[in-house]
Amino acid sequence: MNPVHLSPRLEAVANYVPEGAYLADIGSDHAYLPAHLLVSRQIKYALAGEVAVGPLANVQSEIIQQNLQGQLIARLANGLDAVQTSDQINAVVIAGMGGLLIRDILDRDWQKNNQRQFPTLVLQPNTEEAAVRSWLIAHQYQVKAEKIIQEGKHFYEIIVAQPGFQELGIFDLQFGPFLRRQAGPVFSAKWSAELQRINLILDRLVVAQKGDSVTYKEWQAQKKKIQEVLR
Repeated sequence: MNPVHLSPRLEAVANYVPEGAYLADIGSDHAYLPAHLLVSRQIKYALAGEVAVGPLANVQSEIIQQNLQGQLIARLANGLDAVQTSDQINAVVIAGMGGLLIRDILDRDWQKNNQRQFPTLVLQPNTEEAAVRSWLIAHQYQVKAEKIIQEGKHFYEIIVAQPGFQELGIFDLQFGPFLRRQAGPVFSAKWSAELQRINLILDRLVVAQKGDSVTYKEWQAQKKKIQEVLR
């Protein structure tokens, strides 16, 4: 087996997968993450679920290249339909998708499988992080850890959740209960960039003579929230 080198984003995700886990990586994309974890002996078993034939073939190729037959299973399925009871999955990774898609994947499984819960969820939405946190809180999960990293111009948030009850306010849902309290340089860089983007939107609305519109007021409210968090 050859070392599997991960991007900083996936390396950060990997760090939150529990030792000895039976892992399901949904939307695995070449299965680099589960392959890395198996080669490094951090986990015992992995399932890579893909919804399309092309990505599934990439997973199968990685299995052969890393000689992981029997340890890493490729399965064609829609979202968490890939997980079967016999897999004994106790950790799920869903990374590199929009937050609304991650939310929908979780919700579909919740509805279909009698409110099935997993001991650990490691989620990395590319957008709409608040939607993911809102779903978790509403479905008896609690946020246990968070991390934000930067790759080039892109910022990625990682949300780790486990079963339990938790209440989060508006600011925690949007900015993260851990991230906004840590308020590190990457967090500040992300929201400073978002503040610049919102200022451009507000300027364009003024030029379009929509400074009194509902849309302008909504963006202005969002700007004030970011400014308050950055302070």
